[in-house]
Amino acid sequence: MSPLDLLNGTDAVQVKWDDVRRYHDFFLVNDSLDLLKPTFSNDITKHLIVQIALIAAYSLIILLGLVGNTLVIYMIILYKNMRTVTNYFIANLALADLMVDTICLPFTLAYTLLDEWKFGAVLCHLVPYAQALSVHVSILTLTVIALERYRCIVFHLERRLSRNASFTIIGLTWAASAVLAGPLAIFREYRQEEIPYIGLHIAVCSEKWPHSTNRDAVIYSLAMLLLQYVIPLGVISYAYVCIWAKLRSHVSPSSRSGDSLHRRKKTTKMLVLVVLVFALCWLPFHIFQLASDLDLVLRFKEYKLLYTIFHIVAMCSTFTNPLLYGWMNKNYRNGFLMFFRCEHKPDTIHPEGSFKTRSQRGLIVNRHNDGGHRPTAV
Repeated sequence: MSPLDLLNGTDAVQVKWDDVRRYHDFFLVNDSLDLLKPTFSNDITKHLIVQIALIAAYSLIILLGLVGNTLVIYMIILYKNMRTVTNYFIANLALADLMVDTICLPFTLAYTLLDEWKFGAVLCHLVPYAQALSVHVSILTLTVIALERYRCIVFHLERRLSRNASFTIIGLTWAASAVLAGPLAIFREYRQEEIPYIGLHIAVCSEKWPHSTNRDAVIYSLAMLLLQYVIPLGVISYAYVCIWAKLRSHVSPSSRSGDSLHRRKKTTKMLVLVVLVFALCWLPFHIFQLASDLDLVLRFKEYKLLYTIFHIVAMCSTFTNPLLYGWMNKNYRNGFLMFFRCEHKPDTIHPEGSFKTRSQRGLIVNRHNDGGHRPTAV
């Protein structure tokens, strides 16, 4: 349950003005009331400084997410040696994050500031569905990456998944995510609500579960907490613990296999950090949302502000991955640098910053820079 759904299923004529006055300090627009009408001055999110901060935070997340994730997909498409199974899954993560940055965050910010849904019935169903879809795709993709590396490293299976197989798995993650996120699109309602007590007429977008009770919302939230967070992170943690134990105990018989082992360790560290950041970003939001469905935090004076802060923290996961790639992987880092320097686009990125180009000049310069290292992928 979000702040937009706090009084889900409550008919306007059944709400007593005493309750409205008692709760107006912390309730957001909901099924029947606009408790943040300008006459209520205790909502801290109505302060100009707070609104500027929220606009700046969401705008920065959108900007970094758009630039970073677009660059990740661009590099994987452009450079031949970046087209690996792991990178295909990383591109899928970037695509899911782009969907949040473009479809969800602008409308979420506007709804937070305006306290009214001004974007019609279609987007009322689409925006929450798109956000849930993206989160499911992300966590399922992270799980698939962990299991694929577990299969290859722990069981010494050198034969990786084929390109077609990886695309099939990506398609299945989107299909499964679409089903899991479906209830947020189906059990949603857009309507015009009139509050005669204060002469207010607003457009409302909120959850509307069967039987007009909160029980279904609680069941769905608990199910999503397990399927979207607890179970996948448990599987991922087990896989990476086994991988790390295997890599630590591995003895390299040659320098070539030693280089391969070193790359695997670095890539595993990067992927573990990606999972850790995702888990930490989403943990406060999951806990707060479940507490809201259980009516444990609704009486907090600054409920709306707390929800917004936790949502911002969760949305930070949409731009952190490209930063982690650039920090921990030389292929991505050098590709990013080439793009921002507007340098000539190569065919292949080499691990130490060299680039295989069609021009002899570029080839000579790059040989000087990398000492003849062979190209490798993530």
